[in-house]
Amino acid sequence: MDHQSSKLWTKQFIVILLMAFLFFICLQMLTAGYPAFISDIKHNPAQGGLMTTAFMAAAIVTRPFIGILMHKLNVKRMAIFSLIFVLLAIALSYKLESVPILLLLRVFHGIGFGIITTLLSTMATNIIPNHRLGEGIGYYGLSTSLGTSLGPMLALSLMAAFSFHVLILLSVLFTAIILILSFSIKSSSKTDGKPTNNQAQSLIQYAFDKQALLPCLLIVCYFISLGGVVSFMNELGKEANLGGTVSLFFLTNAIVMTVIRPISGHLYDHFGHKVLIYPAAMAGIIGLMLLYFTYNTTTLLIAGFFYGLGYGVIQPSLQALAVSRVAQDKKGTANAMFFSSMDLGIAIGSSGLGVVANSTGYHTMYAYSVLPILLLIMIYTFTFVINKHKDKTIKKAS
Repeated sequence: MDHQSSKLWTKQFIVILLMAFLFFICLQMLTAGYPAFISDIKHNPAQGGLMTTAFMAAAIVTRPFIGILMHKLNVKRMAIFSLIFVLLAIALSYKLESVPILLLLRVFHGIGFGIITTLLSTMATNIIPNHRLGEGIGYYGLSTSLGTSLGPMLALSLMAAFSFHVLILLSVLFTAIILILSFSIKSSSKTDGKPTNNQAQSLIQYAFDKQALLPCLLIVCYFISLGGVVSFMNELGKEANLGGTVSLFFLTNAIVMTVIRPISGHLYDHFGHKVLIYPAAMAGIIGLMLLYFTYNTTTLLIAGFFYGLGYGVIQPSLQALAVSRVAQDKKGTANAMFFSSMDLGIAIGSSGLGVVANSTGYHTMYAYSVLPILLLIMIYTFTFVINKHKDKTIKKAS
């Protein structure tokens, strides 16, 4: 591939965006559906959150192996076989109500999810021109974020009108469509960029790159709050007597992210991440605090606007930062680390905030979910503002 080409909108890029969009819709339909389903039949939100935690934990454990496999195996075949695996894991969930068996299937689904999301994001970043990295990842992030926002909305609407089992059938259909699209991906024996002689292709070298660590740590903080948003919004709606209108939160998210993603991508390419992180983090905090006060649809929609604004800016900005800090042949590693960090954040948020909700109720839980975003601001400020200022002062003194 010609990385210096200025052309962004190629056929391959469009296919990858479509696959990512459908895959994340499917993913988030189930991420929202399982906790709601288990909470209803078992009357235990912590047990419902465990369904998401098991899924994310499986993806986190799987991803470190993907970096080296992408340098050794055919990427297209990996995608096809992984999608078949995911399709079977979802299909076998149909009509099941046994929590242990569903947990096992969620683990299998999580393994496939870890592989597919890493493959798609790496294929996308490999074909995005370097000087348009922020813009390209912005559009890729738009496809995943739209799926992330529309998936829970669709799930809650389907479960209100039909049942969780209909949700499973639709997820199987979407996965089948993604599988068909995967056959149009250009075959690749490995990811672009050859390892240097100093890189022995060991697991640790392709599972981890310290240059990508900081953006990954920051996204964990933000996605802890997202774990609570995705897993327990339906329960908040019940607590606030909002009924089916709670799904409008995710619709508002989707609309805001559709508008902001291309803008934030251009800003990143021209001005860097520093003009984006603080406003995005504050928007997320405002959205969560508004959920704490939400007892009517108007407040819910405003909360969706602010949270969508924060999420729509911060995720692609930090991903672009992670990818830009590593060598060309380590982009797969950076993407794997970044998506594992997103999964880790959601896993912590789903289980941890589920425990908080058991003790405090869902409104108060969303107030507590502000804390990890405040931690993000503190880490970011110390690393990129205070430390940079110290480095400049030392250089001037010397």
